[in-house]
Amino acid sequence: MTDSSGEGLGAHQTPDIPGMMAARADGLTKIYGEGNTRVVALDHVDIGFESGKLTAIMGPSGSGKSTLLHCMAGLDSVSDGETRVGDTLISELSDKELTLLRRQRLGFIFQAFNLVPTLTAEENILLPLLLGNREADQAWANQVIESLQLGDRLQHHPDELSGGQQQRVAVARALVSQPDIIFADEPTGNLDSKSGHEVLGFLRRAVDDLRQTVVMVTHDPGAASYADVVVFLRDGTLVGTLETPTADQVLDRIKELEV
Repeated sequence: MTDSSGEGLGAHQTPDIPGMMAARADGLTKIYGEGNTRVVALDHVDIGFESGKLTAIMGPSGSGKSTLLHCMAGLDSVSDGETRVGDTLISELSDKELTLLRRQRLGFIFQAFNLVPTLTAEENILLPLLLGNREADQAWANQVIESLQLGDRLQHHPDELSGGQQQRVAVARALVSQPDIIFADEPTGNLDSKSGHEVLGFLRRAVDDLRQTVVMVTHDPGAASYADVVVFLRDGTLVGTLETPTADQVLDRIKELEV
């Protein structure tokens, strides 16, 4: 896949080397407001997200889960500390540089799907490439579409698709540019149980079969059990991790944090 300058997108990709961090933060602090309204959403968080892994971020309500994801993805500014994608220090990029990084190297999946209603499923999937003036790697796009079982839905508009199908289109859109890392914020929050498990299965296969890197915020222990590792936040601080988790183990840890 190439961009308008002819540079291969693969040059941006983080090599799939065990232990290599696709993204990381050092001393990440995020503060909202001042004086009596001052809220420390993240308090000097040090964290890394390993390449080729599915990581879940969990914690009680107000723990800073979505704030962490948004700061790591460059969707929100940081008050102090550093955030990086690969070796790129994103917390110091200009708005233009940040826009280019998000288009070329990051994928996003949100709870609300965020599909363009006037575009077909295929056009929604290819939208990041069109915005970046890049040509699709058709073999890769076909692999993504086949994996997500969307071949017979490409000409449908969002209002002609079920919630699960819309989220699968959103997953395909995130994958089609072969990003360094995909950030997913409660990707199953608007789905029924069956559709939610299907989408989680596709994210799992994206990591296992397509060698992608996914960081997912979720409140659901069942969703977190699809991850390679779960990181837990409480009151804006990192308070633990859990590898190869089961839903029961995650639930027990969340109960401990809520006490």
